[in-house]
Amino acid sequence: MSRPVIGITCYVEPARFTVWETTAALLPYGYVEHVVRAGGQPVILPPAGDPAELAGRLDGLIVAGGGDIDPARYGEPPHERTGYVRGFRDDAELSLVRAALDRGLPLLGVCRGLQVLNTVLGGTLHQHVPDVVGHGDHAPAPGRFGRMPVWLTPGSRVAEILGAGTADVAHYHHQAIDRPGEGLTVTARAEDGTVEAAELEGHPFAVGVQWHPEADEECALFTGLVDHIRR
Repeated sequence: MSRPVIGITCYVEPARFTVWETTAALLPYGYVEHVVRAGGQPVILPPAGDPAELAGRLDGLIVAGGGDIDPARYGEPPHERTGYVRGFRDDAELSLVRAALDRGLPLLGVCRGLQVLNTVLGGTLHQHVPDVVGHGDHAPAPGRFGRMPVWLTPGSRVAEILGAGTADVAHYHHQAIDRPGEGLTVTARAEDGTVEAAELEGHPFAVGVQWHPEADEECALFTGLVDHIRR
């Protein structure tokens, strides 16, 4: 059987590599490795042109992590700690996710990806989680993941995929869902109450997690996406 084609959104940021220093379309390679290990064929989707037009040509979609969404997209003024906002990326990914939902395209949102899904569905975000929970363990230091358990809702798709009631996962986020969007059900929380996963009711596969599965050796969520497509 041919590999399902999995589109993965990406950053566009200044970067240095080999002899070059230039703007580049960037994606942590863990996403690519995990999709390949799961049996899929990864295709990177930069926020350029109109990626929403590709929704009908993909077998699945991963909306990757990244900077903060412009709070105006969910009707709020910016917090002083909201940062790395890229309006062109918001435009591309909000449009792409809308098209994916319209087509019933299987979708996995990672960190920012969960927030994009929530925003498309009319939800809002906590713009700085430490203000809400009183600690910074969800993003302990620049460029360093934290480890923290999450509690999974029994019977949810994410619990089914991970095969457990709790999971110790890699965190790096300072924002999270405040009000869930229409049809979105919270399916995992951290001990401090932070929303860590959500799923869209009535959609074949629309799952978002606030943590970073691409940073772990385990690729169960990526395998869950690809296996659903193959079924």
